[in-house]
Amino acid sequence: MHFAQLPIDQETRDEALRSGAWPFEEARKLVTRIERSGKSEVLFETGYGPSGLPHIGTFGEVARTTMVRNAFRVLTGDAIPTRLICFSDDMDGMRKIPDNVPDRSVLEPYLHQPLTAVPNPFGGPERSFAEHNNAMLRRFLDTFGFDYEFASATDYYRSGRFDTVLRLAAERYDEIMSVMLPTLGAERQSTYSPFLPISPTTGRVLYVPMKEVDAKNGTVTFQDEDGRDATVPVTGGSVKLQWKPDFGMRWAALDVDFEMFGKDHQTNAAIYDRICKLLGGTPPEHFVYELFLDADGAKISKSKGNGLSIEEWLTYAAPESLGLYMFGKPRAAKRLHFDVIPKAVEDYYQFATSFERQDTRSRLQNPVFHIHGGAPPVSGVAVPFALLLNLVSASNASNKDTLWGFISRYAPGVSAQTDPELDRLVGYALRYFEDFVRPNKRFRAPDAVERQALEALSRELAELPADADAAAIQDAILDVARPIERYQDTRKLGPNGGPGVSGDWFQMLYQTLLGQERGPRFGSFVALYGIEETRKLLAEALAGHLASAKAD
Repeated sequence: MHFAQLPIDQETRDEALRSGAWPFEEARKLVTRIERSGKSEVLFETGYGPSGLPHIGTFGEVARTTMVRNAFRVLTGDAIPTRLICFSDDMDGMRKIPDNVPDRSVLEPYLHQPLTAVPNPFGGPERSFAEHNNAMLRRFLDTFGFDYEFASATDYYRSGRFDTVLRLAAERYDEIMSVMLPTLGAERQSTYSPFLPISPTTGRVLYVPMKEVDAKNGTVTFQDEDGRDATVPVTGGSVKLQWKPDFGMRWAALDVDFEMFGKDHQTNAAIYDRICKLLGGTPPEHFVYELFLDADGAKISKSKGNGLSIEEWLTYAAPESLGLYMFGKPRAAKRLHFDVIPKAVEDYYQFATSFERQDTRSRLQNPVFHIHGGAPPVSGVAVPFALLLNLVSASNASNKDTLWGFISRYAPGVSAQTDPELDRLVGYALRYFEDFVRPNKRFRAPDAVERQALEALSRELAELPADADAAAIQDAILDVARPIERYQDTRKLGPNGGPGVSGDWFQMLYQTLLGQERGPRFGSFVALYGIEETRKLLAEALAGHLASAKAD
């Protein structure tokens, strides 16, 4: 998940020009843009509002933007340098107190003050609420090795970085108002101003109409909270812009070439563009992504703290799996909940395994190319994550040593020392199982037909050699089910022209033996867990111990 500096050969560049992977599609737009403008550098930007703790959606913007940045480098080599600015809108007023702060009463006196003026309610070295949230975001981005420059709106406004464009905004105040007013209701139109002054008496961000805008002197006059008129410069951090004009102002001031944002911004994109043009800039290339949803299908929110946090994902899965989650179908809405983690982990290692076998064209479509900037550090693992979860379930393992006992027998020569990537995965599997699988396990007792099938399966497994591989075990499992009418599937063709085996057979095995609805290929599970251990598990199910233990 870093910005790559690897050499790119001509074949890769040629294939990238034709690749249908979405980062290359966006990068090609940037190539055309730079050819048209003649710029010698490309600036990527992402935005973050530190009104709440950073969540995975925030990370996703940086990850996806980095993927486009890497794709641009593949297309252009090192001929055109690039930069990525992660911009924090930390001068915004705190309009409401987030739900997930330790003590809401501490923040109540600071409502509507800039977020960098609100005290830090979490403790620690950071002075303000915004600085605490900014530091959290930076720490996380740094763990991924992102190449970025952090930018604070408070710093940029106060240091004068925006002064030239803010003066121009004062000169073109009426034109900006003509863009904004038609988008507002009648009541809001009467009080609206693109400038939000910081009250000289209370320090609060004020949403008040301007009595005068003096373009020559670069000042605005308004009624302050004490009822008296106040005049402040538009420069030096005495005012900030409303968020819609602020978008366009920032694009113009920094000369941004690419920014992606969520679908909730899509209707405002034309406004951002018009403001940017009014202030002398060229709007950047846009990429609109769909929103992340929580387990109930609601939009995730920083202030509510619903959905997954960055730290929570990394408790149960490798960072690369999160990168994969961000890569896939960015224009489709996605549920961001704990149950998406196992599939993301499983899919990541499958893509990593296939990467080495692929030709250049296929590699450019492979998510791991984009997650790792063209150089994935791993090529897969000996045991898939889903199998590890089932192994934890069947063995009741509570530590790595127990799991490695099974793994070493299944894959001789593989150990925690020789395969640290798998060892890392073992740790994730133990934690995920304990917190999310074990509490939801629901064993059921087999009925009469199922009892006969399980007894037959035990006998069939006993006939296999101890070192039988997963394919041989899977064949034996299928052979047991084929003559049982309940498990025959006439839509599938079995050996000798007979019916195939339905999925109901494997669902029954997982329900009665592991207490879950589905799982990975059962033959692979038996090969990993062991034939004799699986027969003991069958005996426990037949004796009713598994279902009764769960009921107790």
